[in-house]
This record gives sequence, structure tokens and C-alpha cells, in this order.
Amino acid sequence: MKNILVTHATFSGSTVEVAEFVAKELIAQGFRASVMPVQDVSSLAGYDGVVIAAPMIMGWHRAASGFLKKNRNALKHIPFAVLITAMSLTQIGETSVDGAPVTVDAALAKPPAQPGRLSLRERYARVSNYVRPILAATRPSKPVSIGLFGGRLEYGRLKWWAVIFVMLIIKAPAGDRRNWPAIREWAAGVADEFEPESMKMRVPVMEVQPA
Repeated sequence: MKNILVTHATFSGSTVEVAEFVAKELIAQGFRASVMPVQDVSSLAGYDGVVIAAPMIMGWHRAASGFLKKNRNALKHIPFAVLITAMSLTQIGETSVDGAPVTVDAALAKPPAQPGRLSLRERYARVSNYVRPILAATRPSKPVSIGLFGGRLEYGRLKWWAVIFVMLIIKAPAGDRRNWPAIREWAAGVADEFEPESMKMRVPVMEVQPA
């Protein structure tokens, strides 16, 4: 049975719940899955795949980006996936960034008010703007999948600088926008990329031609 690490960074705790949810789906798909904060991961030895989950506010969570950079060499040898939570996303048809496949939460993504003339908020919230710094942290390796999903925003649990940024730039109302069915579907797809145990146990059927 393959052993998957689901690691996370969070501002207010909601991404921890997302990581636990992903781990449960991976277990349902035939894996062993462990969940822990990025700062508690001392080594990736013994893991057959990694999922890194973290929120996007003024860039992806610094601890998650640091984890990718710290483990850049180890991630060359095992498949890994990235999950991003956000409260705003501009959909301009991006389904991959620099060759890395991206899954977008349809309930989160919104088209620009004026295609071709993006506002400051819309430019910031593009898929490519979110994803490219993450890819730079793992280069030359690429995630097998990147998922962008709605998060949960509670102003009272954020640092003051994050509150100002979200209010002035993102202009997102507080609330829970986590799309659990979409996250489950993405996690199931990641399981396929990690080669689930059920696939390994299948016996190929040989077609016998009539004499």
C-alpha cells in the first residue's frame, strides 16, 4: 500500500480541514495517508507521493512555498500535487500553466467584467499569477496536478496586513466557499496520478482469439 503525505500551511485553520478531507479521499482510493503541518515534516523519505495544501493571500502561504524549496530535490523523485485555496479567481480559460495541469473550482472562478481589460484585482487573481511562483519553487519538477478551490475567510482570524490586503485588493466578503464535491473529485484524480493500489492488484485480461 502506497504511503502519501498530505501536508498543509494555514492562516486560520480552514486549510487543515481541507487537507484532512483530501487524505480521507486518498484512503478511500486505497492509500495510506498521513496529515501534518509543513513545519513538522522533517523528511519525505518513506512517502510515495505528496499533496501540499495552503491558502493564497498576498501570494501562496510562505511556509508552503518554503516547504517546496526545502524539498525541491526530494520532489524530483516522487509525484506531488498542489492544492490552493483562495477567495477570488479570474477565469480567462487557463487550464495549465507552463505545462502543469490546473483544475479550477467552477464555483470560485469568475470571468472578467471586461475581457481584455482586467482590473487590478482581476489581474492579481489570474490562475497563472497564483501558480507561477509555486512552479518556480519546484523547478525543474512539476506537480502532477494543481487544484484551485474556494477557501474560508474569517477576517477576525487574519493578521492585520492580510485583512487590509483582502479588503482593498481582493475585495472578498467573509464566508465559507469551500466546494467539497469539487475537492473530492480533484483528490480522486490525484489518486489516479499516484497509481492507486487497486490498479496494481488488477490482473490483466488476455483476449483469446477463436481457433
